[in-house]
Amino acid sequence: MPTEQNALGTDLEPCSTDPETGYLRDGCCHHLDEDRGRHEICAVMTEAFLEFSKARGNDLITPRPQLDFPGLDPGDRWCVCLGRWVEAADEGVAPPVVLEATSEAVLETVPFSTLLEHEYEADSE
Repeated sequence: MPTEQNALGTDLEPCSTDPETGYLRDGCCHHLDEDRGRHEICAVMTEAFLEFSKARGNDLITPRPQLDFPGLDPGDRWCVCLGRWVEAADEGVAPPVVLEATSEAVLETVPFSTLLEHEYEADSE
């Protein structure tokens, strides 16, 4: 299988292994045909996004041990669903994106310029 590419056109890097994210829970935001939610954007959680997602019916804050889900805090990296990220961007609450760990497949839906506007910059912490 060829190496998957990220939004920058280089090898896809892991998003997070603590907490372990991705549709396959392997730390990567892969583009997979079986992933109907398209967990392909590596985002750095913000309080605004976590509250937005919870209000939309996807509570990412509350731990769910039965699903091996620790619950997320601001600053955690997580592979978010493409559709939810687009909704959040439309509402002005999209979390920052780690381009190196975001699947290039999202470029079919989100213009690269939009991703760049939301690029995560580690120095800004």
